[in-house]
Amino acid sequence: MGSKPDVTFRPTDKKDLPLFIEWLLQPGVLVGFPMMNRKEVEDAVRLWNHYIDKGLSLTVCYKKKPVGAANLYMHEVDRLAHQSLFVIILDEKYRGKGIGTLLLKEIIKLGQKRGVEIIHLEVYDKNPAVRLYKRLGFKEYGRHARYLKDVEGNYYDKILMQMGI
Repeated sequence: MGSKPDVTFRPTDKKDLPLFIEWLLQPGVLVGFPMMNRKEVEDAVRLWNHYIDKGLSLTVCYKKKPVGAANLYMHEVDRLAHQSLFVIILDEKYRGKGIGTLLLKEIIKLGQKRGVEIIHLEVYDKNPAVRLYKRLGFKEYGRHARYLKDVEGNYYDKILMQMGI
């Protein structure tokens, strides 16, 4: 994929939001997310917008082109502010090239700067990113069996993973 200087990070801009919709609607991506259609994707992206305003979203660029983003869902309640859920999305053309790993490391750094001690995620059992999360030190701490049901009637377990940072 080239050298690290080709990969840069910046705070997410609201102009990036249409890209999130595009990336989420790429074939097979919604298997890894609870949304099922464009309307639900657009609703989820509107929620992401709230965290952009708080400086909790990063966009990764390859050769200055936005190719993915990650978001921290930090709590405003003080007793919960030490932990944060995150979400990550990457354009399918840039998966498997190390960019997602770099983005995940950057969102962890942002969490550390904001006082996060535990970062966690929810991922569905058929998502290939589970291997990446384990490799980076995330541990499974729970599982919701048959949490998600797709339109064909297939069920997916939701895996809960976390890591101290």
